[in-house]
Amino acid sequence: NSPFRRVIIIIYFSYLRATLAHPQCLDYQPPFKPPYHLEFCRHYEKLGCCDQKMDNLSFRNCKSLVNCKTCIALSQECSPYAAHLFDAEDPYTPVRHLPGLCLTYCSDFHSKCHSVVKYLTNSRTLLETCEKDRSHFCNLINLSDQDYCYPNVLKNNDLYSSLGKVVEDTKGCLQLCLTEVANGLRNPVLMVHSGDDTHRMFVAEQVGFVWVYLKDGSRLEQPFLDISGEVLTTPWLGDERGFLGLAFHPKYRNSGRFFIYYSILINGKLEKIRISEMKVSAHDMNMADSLSERVLLEIEEPAANHNGGQLLFGLDGYLYIFTGDGGKAGDPFGKSALLGKVLRIDVDGSSIDGKPYKIPPDNPFLREPDAKPEVYAYGVRNMWRCSVDRGDLLTGYGRGRIFCGDVGQNRYEEVDIIVKGGNYGWRAKEGFECFDMKLCQNTSLDDILPIFAYGHHVGKSVTGGYVYRGCESPNLSGLYIFGDFMSGRLMALKEDKKSGSWKEKNVCMGDTKTCSFPGLINHHHKFIISFAEDEAGELYFLATSYPNAMSPFGTLYKFMDPSRTYRFKCHSVYIPVESWSLLRMLSPNGFHPDFWKSAIIYLSQIMNTNQ
Repeated sequence: NSPFRRVIIIIYFSYLRATLAHPQCLDYQPPFKPPYHLEFCRHYEKLGCCDQKMDNLSFRNCKSLVNCKTCIALSQECSPYAAHLFDAEDPYTPVRHLPGLCLTYCSDFHSKCHSVVKYLTNSRTLLETCEKDRSHFCNLINLSDQDYCYPNVLKNNDLYSSLGKVVEDTKGCLQLCLTEVANGLRNPVLMVHSGDDTHRMFVAEQVGFVWVYLKDGSRLEQPFLDISGEVLTTPWLGDERGFLGLAFHPKYRNSGRFFIYYSILINGKLEKIRISEMKVSAHDMNMADSLSERVLLEIEEPAANHNGGQLLFGLDGYLYIFTGDGGKAGDPFGKSALLGKVLRIDVDGSSIDGKPYKIPPDNPFLREPDAKPEVYAYGVRNMWRCSVDRGDLLTGYGRGRIFCGDVGQNRYEEVDIIVKGGNYGWRAKEGFECFDMKLCQNTSLDDILPIFAYGHHVGKSVTGGYVYRGCESPNLSGLYIFGDFMSGRLMALKEDKKSGSWKEKNVCMGDTKTCSFPGLINHHHKFIISFAEDEAGELYFLATSYPNAMSPFGTLYKFMDPSRTYRFKCHSVYIPVESWSLLRMLSPNGFHPDFWKSAIIYLSQIMNTNQ
């Protein structure tokens, strides 16, 4: 009945971090609620750092310590304060071999179970002092902060009372931290994933390069796509032209098709935006086929600004194209122009009139003689960055909604949810207010109001974001996270599901103590260009310190929630690039869905076994 009998033995050393203010596991993530009952680590069954798999492994290793029948184990890796117990807050301090034991406990442990220490560490200093000098040994593994040494850490109500609570400052601002994923980018305008279970991230630069980043954060040496010779860019500060949009076909892993949106110059005079289809190389999954481009649509641009640039696929399988209103051209209004619109086309076929795409049969203005059949919604000014809500992980609520940030003119920036046939008010309205009084009084326009608008005292160029549906930061779940390009401000909206209204939720960078884990930061470049979502639903944004297409000052950041949480540990199944390539070799004519399903299950079993 020794009090040491149920403590864990095995200590895994991985990427370590924590702070005095926030408990942190040894895997650099916040604690979680184990999905199943823990037997050996039952001290931490409600909240900790171990799941059932680690619990079972620890128990098996404990049984192997036959030389100490009454004993112990030193295992505080399962504690929600594991990083504190191992002094892992400072990345420059050597990691402890053993967790911190309070002096009285250590003395009792040494008298009963000192023989087990040789199974737990190879440290000559610890082994020698354990044999020769109990007092010295216990001083070596003691912690200066007695709140965190074992077993005091289990009894401290001040620590445990706040576990699982959202960390907000005194003004109610949800504190977030960041990690830097990539840097040295030239105005990174977007990041997307290919939806093929490889969890690759494709980062596009305004100059016309698209780079592949693997799941481990490494960048491939050769670009996935280089059309810098075709893309219209300039060294002018703030020039909006360039490579602006990229979307992978929903069936990309079978078809290899993707779509791009960029600025071009015809005969040195005429500026246009071009939307094209391309394919991945038949020989290299990490390179596009440079000769495969097929132009779908070109639209003349009367000015250098308001180029739009978003491409995305809706749940209906159609391609949505978001164009700007053409800048100085009088801001085209109505349904007879392709500028200032949300367009929707079917890229899986050609029309009878020779267009390389079809018009979806339920497009809202097909029967209006003066309307372009591609128009899905109108009355937008310059929508910059839109996203499809993947929906609540459990209920599916919100799935398929399209959110956009629409850049304002004189006074207001706005966020909209796009619906079929919707008129978003420009240039009659800006935000909730009238812009053109005469047009604004025309009640037949039936404008759709934004879900949120903010004045130019807050920011002057909205950058649309995503509704967070990931697993790693549950305090963000359901929040629409977005920002402002000019002010560099990060913002969030929270939905009231009963009323359908959205209210601002304050988010901010955590203070120095909150974000003091190794690898975390609490600052970012000012100019927020775009937001992004990886294949697992985790949230990122791209920003630069100098908004010039040629300047390599862009950075990709990932949001990290430093607070505690009761959420289960996050797992995601992914196919390594090497396995993807092998599968492609084995099935050169494409993959049947059943083949993919079997392959994914098989690979995930292998990875779980290896882990």
